[in-house]
Amino acid sequence: MSQSIAPVLPDQQIDTSPTLTFEEYRVYQGEIDVQYELYKGKLIPMPTATILHIKICEYLVYQLQRYLAEHNLDLVVKTGLGVRTDEDKSRIPDVVVCTQSLLEQAAARPGAGILELDEKPLLVVEVVSENRREDYVIKRGEYELANVPEYCIVDPKTGKQKIRLFALIEGEDGYTYTDFLPGEEMESVVFPNLRLSVNEILDPPLVEGLIKAEQAQLQKAERLAARLRELGVDPDAV
Repeated sequence: MSQSIAPVLPDQQIDTSPTLTFEEYRVYQGEIDVQYELYKGKLIPMPTATILHIKICEYLVYQLQRYLAEHNLDLVVKTGLGVRTDEDKSRIPDVVVCTQSLLEQAAARPGAGILELDEKPLLVVEVVSENRREDYVIKRGEYELANVPEYCIVDPKTGKQKIRLFALIEGEDGYTYTDFLPGEEMESVVFPNLRLSVNEILDPPLVEGLIKAEQAQLQKAERLAARLRELGVDPDAV
């Protein structure tokens, strides 16, 4: 009895999702509470962030905002702000630092808030989640080609914990990078004197606690100043 043998062919997944132009992407309305990046015209849904991911982003925003305020810089720190990296590519970094004027330009346009190709942020930060290759290879290449001056990868994965900082250095072709490991301090190239504990970035305290501690210090200083004035001493002259 003869038996027919059907050829075994590997299953091939065919991408049937629509290809969007950048302008279509800018005004695209997808599922509620889902953010999409654009890669070669295709929508890439972003995974829901873990609590650690959220804490890292909030801590970095807090520290960067303090740094910018202390140095009186006309810059802003934002989450959820898009960065266009090519004609048909757009990313939503975890943290973006750009000028206030660029933010206002993005806000004046209809649709999603995205910095255009000629609107360069000074720093973008990505916290590694599920797709490690995307952060270390694909996005790194996009940010480099888009001439983003500094790209920071925060990798909290156990056994691989580090912060990798890519920067455009004068005289170098493309990005050069430095790894900062637990126990060290991360040093920015774009922002001199910005030094942050790697341990605190990878396992950050709650920002709410940091703000409370700051407020307690301010209140203590105010009470001391009031007491000095009662004694006839000018606290500003001490």
